[in-house]
Amino acid sequence: MTETRRCEQCGAEFQPRREHARFCSADCRVAWTKEHIGDPDVAQNALDWSLGAMREAAGRLTRTETLESARVAMAVSEAVWWVTIVDATLVRYYPDTYDDVLAGMTEECGARIEEFLAGLRYVRNQLGVHLDPGEFIRPDAAGWTWRSLPEPPCASLSPRGQDWELSRYRAYQSRLAGAPVAETVTTATTFLSRTASAALPVP
Repeated sequence: MTETRRCEQCGAEFQPRREHARFCSADCRVAWTKEHIGDPDVAQNALDWSLGAMREAAGRLTRTETLESARVAMAVSEAVWWVTIVDATLVRYYPDTYDDVLAGMTEECGARIEEFLAGLRYVRNQLGVHLDPGEFIRPDAAGWTWRSLPEPPCASLSPRGQDWELSRYRAYQSRLAGAPVAETVTTATTFLSRTASAALPVP
């Protein structure tokens, strides 16, 4: 049975495309935001600041060759945090632009980006709760790569929660496990930066 939710703005039922979807359309999301948040510049300024932090964190992952594993793990944790924050902000406030940028890619590239980001959401959700940062990464001849991980325990989650968590896990195993950490984070950062540039007004 296909999951449906009720839009928090207009009350219409809709099928969510993403885990935390709350509105049936971009218009409802914008209307809700104006009523509950107020100045749209606040969201834009927060995104601008988060983009800078994301880029700095991703840049540090390209300079980890001489660092000990504990420091690399901390750098990975920080980069994943900022990537997922920026991704969530763009999905929430600029969903049409987000989808347009994906649609402008080849089907293969778009699917790759979406699975990269789903895999990074899995990492974020597991960090500090079920796994330590160092358990996600391992060194090899090419640098630091993502480890292959066993399926997570999901019995405590609702059926819907289990579906979302396992879909993120499968994306992690499919796209991240065995791949270079810096390369995957850089790919996600490039997409998010491009999307933000398309979404934000030129100063």
